[in-house]
Amino acid sequence: MRRAAAAAAVAPADPQLLAAAFESAIASRSPRLGRAAHARALRLIAPALPPFICAHLVNLYSKLDLPAAAAAALASDPHPTVVSYTAFISGAAQHGRPLPALSAFAGMLRLGLRPNDFTFPSAFKAAASAPLRSTIGPQVHSLAIRFGYLPVDPFVSCAALDMYFKTGRLKLARHLFGEMPNRNVVAWNAVMTNAVLDGRPLETIEAYFGLREAGGLPNVVSVCAFFNACAGAMYLSLGEQFHGFVVKCGFEMDVSVLNSMVDFYGKCRCAGKARAVFDGMGVRNSVSWCSMVAAYAQNGAEEEAFAAYLGARRSGEEPTDFMVSSALTTCAGLLGLHLGRALHAVAVRSCIDANIFVASALVDMYGKCGCVEDAEQIFYETPQRNLVTWNAMIGGYAHIGDAQNALLVFDDMIRSGETAPNYITLVNVITSCSRGGLTKDGYELFETMRERFGIEPRTEHYACVVDLLGRAGMEEQAYEVIQGMPMRPSISVWGALLGACKMHGKTELGRIAAEKLFELDPQDSGNHVLLSNMFASAGSWVTWKNVVHVFRAKDTKHEMYNEIQALLSKLRKQMQAAGYMPDTQYSLYDLEEEEKESEVFQHSEKLALAFGLICIPPGVPIRIMKNLRICVDCHRAFKFISGIVGREIIVRDNNRFHHFKQYQCSCGDYW
Repeated sequence: MRRAAAAAAVAPADPQLLAAAFESAIASRSPRLGRAAHARALRLIAPALPPFICAHLVNLYSKLDLPAAAAAALASDPHPTVVSYTAFISGAAQHGRPLPALSAFAGMLRLGLRPNDFTFPSAFKAAASAPLRSTIGPQVHSLAIRFGYLPVDPFVSCAALDMYFKTGRLKLARHLFGEMPNRNVVAWNAVMTNAVLDGRPLETIEAYFGLREAGGLPNVVSVCAFFNACAGAMYLSLGEQFHGFVVKCGFEMDVSVLNSMVDFYGKCRCAGKARAVFDGMGVRNSVSWCSMVAAYAQNGAEEEAFAAYLGARRSGEEPTDFMVSSALTTCAGLLGLHLGRALHAVAVRSCIDANIFVASALVDMYGKCGCVEDAEQIFYETPQRNLVTWNAMIGGYAHIGDAQNALLVFDDMIRSGETAPNYITLVNVITSCSRGGLTKDGYELFETMRERFGIEPRTEHYACVVDLLGRAGMEEQAYEVIQGMPMRPSISVWGALLGACKMHGKTELGRIAAEKLFELDPQDSGNHVLLSNMFASAGSWVTWKNVVHVFRAKDTKHEMYNEIQALLSKLRKQMQAAGYMPDTQYSLYDLEEEEKESEVFQHSEKLALAFGLICIPPGVPIRIMKNLRICVDCHRAFKFISGIVGREIIVRDNNRFHHFKQYQCSCGDYW
């Protein structure tokens, strides 16, 4: 009894104290504390709560993202005010629920309540997220003019400006910006940040200089937008000059600015400079680590990227969606399936595996590591898909040459209407058709892509089509496609033609392709390999018990050299008994025929396979990575060996995956 009396004595009956309790619950993001304060208010001020407390309750539940409780609090107020409605509209808009926010805005108007300079920005924020082609934004604009807030109020004007940019109404946005009598830094920032997000970096840079010419001073948002624009436009020199300005003005102490600098240098292919900025940071946050991981990953430094991820975890950073998705891209680049699976487990434990960015990265990782079944499972279990998710799944099928499923998913993407294909989508589909032998389908897509999807063919599409036609033995038609290109043919285009000519023995056309390649890049050893059979430089590797075992042609240095040679000798006899004949057409020309047969059996991938057969237990697929395209003889030998020893062998060369099983390969001898 005494305790109850004491509790009642200290219970805050004063509305101001109750309001303070509500604000404390908001600050601590605690629905439990908020509901406790609400119950206390009902107990002390019943039967009816005053409008002052009702407004605080609406604000409490709106900011805690409890929409049902917020709506109930607003409905229970017998005399709602503009403050109550503004709190509800603001909360709904901030938490991505534009329709309830706009519905409340309309209800407020029906009650005759006048929106104020806080209501309109929230309404514009909701209108920015409204369904496409909605006219609600211009309607709110008209009301703001009628109530005298536009164009004179800078706060309302900036919100309207941001709304027009986010809904793609650039003409109206620029017109409103021109009408604003007082363009503060927030208005200029709205122009800059939205231009960056929409992929218009030059407009961001122009707006920044416009701010400076108007006598305005940039803030952290302005500086970050400028670095993002330089990154998007690959303006390394301009960004480096701006770096000097940032140091001079003291912005380099801000962690957001430093994060944008790491991102800028990473996207401009200067991972070393990104690391220098990162190492000089006095304070780092999760974005800092994510930016460093991404900077390495974007520059092909997968090992350094994964090391940066591990550094973030050791420093106490919790895995975020962006951090895990960035680290997953490094696993795809390293073909590190075991690392990717470990990260998948991290994502599940952290409850971010259903996040669209993480799910897309998982689909991409499993597809690039040759585990299409795992990629399919995640793809079909993902509740929401974006363009990256669709592209990753189609790309996974392209890696293994499964053209039929690639086309099925592509058709599903078109029918779903969730997102339109982009140029990467079409590269993946045409590539899958090339590797899967569906020449007609791939060429038809290339011919109609401009008409069907409004996508102009790029160099990548031409390279895919040349490869598509070349694999089908249509090198002359492929050469005609090259001659009709509106842009200069790239190394990849001529390389595709040269590879096809090598495959089908078209020496004269191959000579033309080779000459063009040497003109473009005389130092590219890959072109010389195709011409002079320099397979000795090729390398293969197998991972076993977290150790990477690397093999080169005629390798004698491995600690298991004797066991490997003994097994190869045994396999060679078994294969010849089964009908295998070595293919020596790509052996070095200055060898005798018997020496050529011995030479092809010392290719790096055969050495790697023998090691895998010795060490990796039965039932576990043997995964071999190779830095060049697998040769004809090794491809033939692996088919024989897969049947003789009854093992599944997966080879990832620089072109695609090959799954060998029971004397067959998934590529159907078409690669």
